Amino acid sequence: MMKNFGSSPLHNSNNHQTPNHIRERHHRKHGLLCALPWRFSLRGYGFCMAALFLFCFGSLCYQLNGGASRILLDIRQYLGESTYLNDHGPPAQRALPFPSQVIYNRVGKCGSRTVVILLRLLAEKHKFNLVSSDIHNKTRLMKQEQVDLVKNISKIPQPFLYTRHVHFMNFTRFRIEQPVYINIIRDPISRFLSNYFFRRFGDWRGEQNHLIRTPGMKDDERYLDINVCILENYPECSNPRVFYIIPYFCGQHPKCREPGVWALERAKQNVLENYLLVGILEELEDVLLMLERLLPHYFSGVLDIYKSPEYRKMGNLTGTVRKHTPTLEALQVLYHRMRYEYEFYDFIRDQFHLMKKKIGLRSTSRLPVYPPDFLRELALRTPEPLDEDEELDSDLEDANSWLVHP
Repeated sequence: MMKNFGSSPLHNSNNHQTPNHIRERHHRKHGLLCALPWRFSLRGYGFCMAALFLFCFGSLCYQLNGGASRILLDIRQYLGESTYLNDHGPPAQRALPFPSQVIYNRVGKCGSRTVVILLRLLAEKHKFNLVSSDIHNKTRLMKQEQVDLVKNISKIPQPFLYTRHVHFMNFTRFRIEQPVYINIIRDPISRFLSNYFFRRFGDWRGEQNHLIRTPGMKDDERYLDINVCILENYPECSNPRVFYIIPYFCGQHPKCREPGVWALERAKQNVLENYLLVGILEELEDVLLMLERLLPHYFSGVLDIYKSPEYRKMGNLTGTVRKHTPTLEALQVLYHRMRYEYEFYDFIRDQFHLMKKKIGLRSTSRLPVYPPDFLRELALRTPEPLDEDEELDSDLEDANSWLVHP
């Protein structure tokens, strides 16, 4: 007996659908439509990646060919000529500290290597641009050399601190804004002795470094007794060679290299008008404190670094080796040759002490290590006053100052 499948309930359900069946069928269609946006989003993602690739490729063409590709120009024309600056204006510039241009025209053998080591650590800490020139034997510049150096310094991103062994330069002479100057000097005879032995024997970084600085120096000159050099009037121990500190402040004028009142007075004037601070090495900790007060964006925390054991280990390597004090007779002759240098040193010391007093800074300078008996002996061995207008007492005070640091 054959079954009639055509009249079965299953077969009849295809022709006679209930409302529930129709509703279920509609739900299936909507489910398929819900999957379509996902397919479109994948296509959009691919389109974005393709557009990004074209943009990068166009940028590459712009850099290689010196201009934008045609398609990028067409896109720009289509979008219009409006730019970010048209819509929003120029971006706000970062506020610069004042002063943001500082020059340290460091005087040779006046603690400059010690300060430069500190500046390298401070530049990394405070994020200012430190440019330290390695030119040591070019302090006097021709006019065109001055122009080139002034322009190069003025192009350094601010805030910056530029340091080099160079005599003072007036930027306004070349119609460029004048930076702020800082410097440190020391007792003239103490500086001279340090330089004399450093050129011959170097420092504690290695006694062979003097051979690099003075390779052509013969042994007769290298081991020349300093007393002979002074008393027999060798060029190295006489003017104008010992007239050394004042030209750093007087400037590039030829008369600045001639020992005399004109160079002295011009140096004083430049200090008063262009230098924020000129300290003395004998009171270095006070100098660092003053710099921290006056230029906190450069020197904040400098004294902590200076007193740290890690820095002390590096700083001790900069001391000159084999240095010793000449005889009293040689010192008296040398002091007389340096009378203008000492007048300038006294001026700087008085100005520095006056500034400390105004700020209310308590002095932390070292006390003299030589007893008064030494000074009385020097007075007995001085046959006559150094100058008719100078008092012997003030000269003896100066004689004590350069012997504070042997």
